Amino acid sequence: MATIPPVAPRPAAKSAERYKPFLYILLGIALGVLGTFAVSYGAKGLKAYNDPAAVFLRHNRSGDSKIVETASGLQYKVLKAGTGAAKPTDEDVVLVNYEGKLTSGTTFDASQQPTPMAVKGVVPGFSEGLKLMNKGAKYRFWIPPTLGYGDKAAGPIPANSVLVFDLELLDWKSEAEIRQMQMMQQMMQQQGAGGAAPAAPGAGAHPGR
Repeated sequence: MATIPPVAPRPAAKSAERYKPFLYILLGIALGVLGTFAVSYGAKGLKAYNDPAAVFLRHNRSGDSKIVETASGLQYKVLKAGTGAAKPTDEDVVLVNYEGKLTSGTTFDASQQPTPMAVKGVVPGFSEGLKLMNKGAKYRFWIPPTLGYGDKAAGPIPANSVLVFDLELLDWKSEAEIRQMQMMQQMMQQQGAGGAAPAAPGAGAHPGR
């Protein structure tokens, strides 16, 4: 007649029971640390998400399918296409017409005539925008505070402002070409040539850093 073998004792289970309180303590500490991190990071993320500039830019882009946003956060819309494939670089001086406004519609700066400015002599968002354009193009840019004046006020521009620019790119030359033209002009003046040649565009800085 078969017999049922006795059940072997399980000392390992009893051993595990002794460590349960310690495991619960470690688990509680880990959850506490993760919870604190989540609350801290979540508060910062929520604040950034609800920042007025971020809210404006988010709604601005979603409200117009023709608005493009670059990896840096710069937004732009092509108002008039230019010609040719060439575009300015950091080493160029451009000739532009522009108007700068706040999101309220208040104009804080505008060119009265074609204005020269160095591509690398302006705020990052304006510089990035210039390098997207080809000759004759007209764009509208929305520059986030991080690519503009940040948390610092600049004259009529409050801190943390989104800058709205209508920008027309008329022409550009390299800084080296301009220096050469200026040197030639100076030589002609020194030699007493009749009538000075028109001044070459200078390296202006509107809107400056």
